[in-house]
Amino acid sequence: MFLDHLPSQIQNAKTIAEQLLQQQEHSILEIAEYNHAKVLEAFQKERVSTYHLQGTTGYGLGDSGKETLDRVMARILGTESALVRGQFVSGTHAIAAALFGVLRPGDHFISVTGDPYDTLEEVIGIRGTGQGSLKDFGISYDSIPLDESGNIQNDLLVQALKPNTKMLIMQRSRGYAWRNSLNMEQIAEFVSFVRQNYPQLIIFVDNCYGELVEKSEPGDVGVDLFAGSLIKNLGGSLAPTGGYIAGKKELVEQAAYRLTAPGIGGEVGATLQWQLPFFQGLFFSPLTVSESIRGAIFSAAFWQALGFEVNPMPEVPRTDLIQAVKLNSRERMIAFCQGFQKGSPIDSHVLPIPSGMPGYEDEVIMAGGTFIQGATSEFSADGPMREPYIVYQQGGVSLYYVKFGNILAAQRLWEQGLLK
Repeated sequence: MFLDHLPSQIQNAKTIAEQLLQQQEHSILEIAEYNHAKVLEAFQKERVSTYHLQGTTGYGLGDSGKETLDRVMARILGTESALVRGQFVSGTHAIAAALFGVLRPGDHFISVTGDPYDTLEEVIGIRGTGQGSLKDFGISYDSIPLDESGNIQNDLLVQALKPNTKMLIMQRSRGYAWRNSLNMEQIAEFVSFVRQNYPQLIIFVDNCYGELVEKSEPGDVGVDLFAGSLIKNLGGSLAPTGGYIAGKKELVEQAAYRLTAPGIGGEVGATLQWQLPFFQGLFFSPLTVSESIRGAIFSAAFWQALGFEVNPMPEVPRTDLIQAVKLNSRERMIAFCQGFQKGSPIDSHVLPIPSGMPGYEDEVIMAGGTFIQGATSEFSADGPMREPYIVYQQGGVSLYYVKFGNILAAQRLWEQGLLK
């Protein structure tokens, strides 16, 4: 077994990482226990039953399972309403449905966390033309960077506001950026600022990778609308596809009209065979999220011990699942992902290589052989092939699998003489 013959440099880093992780176990498990109880209570209050696990076909009318799952999700996320659907093909799709559903031609919106994740650039119209972007529909956009400490710059927001500004958006996770992710305290403070000064504005959050990492969710602190993917946190590694939108009832309804058609909204849509893994994955999600957080802390400490820059640092409280490691060369990034892939249960023999991906401007390398294609809740590592060559790890259904993936990545670097 590969664990029996590790180079001393890697073995020492593993030991250091395990010790640093042990120091944080109590706080991680405290949050996990709280969120386990919250999820269980939501299932019980909505009286989830065996017949709710059965899917529908065709129009999907009279689907009590679909309606119950929406209410369970709304309780967990602290919102009036939620729309949980397998028809969402990704988190980007769910976010796009929310933005197109609420914004109208002539409206203006501002990102207060800098430009968003790569796949939203063409949705907004930062890249590409004639594809039906928000820009193509006459919806204008501006962005404000976070300050050097990772805080929202309210003073710059005041300067950027226009008479037609309708929405302010935030990206909770770092995405493909070397920055701190927003924690719930920062989001709550921003909501309070906006409510006191600009109560007419809609606040939207891209919540991908953030669900159940802390005790509160954006809905608990007054965010109007937010969205995410089910093959990330809330799918518990079991959801085969799908996404969600949650928030104020009228805004969720507008997003539902965008997903299907005006007048139809969330009333129609077959659930097929999705209901069982949706319910079961949601129930398991506090467990998989807590395992992911433990794995991310191990990863940060492990690579830091090997001499690499990491973000966040091992001791920093978490607000999402993403762990970034700065590799500083194309060769290291490729070797990292190829070694990491060897820790996967599926396609462990495959060597990832950089390639073009829909929605991305740069070539991207992606590692992680998952049972659900692209399910970052299971464990993956990827990133755009651009300087300074940062790889972003997400998820981890088990701390031990996260350990193995990182150790094998380090071993690949060691074999090629690329460790520092």
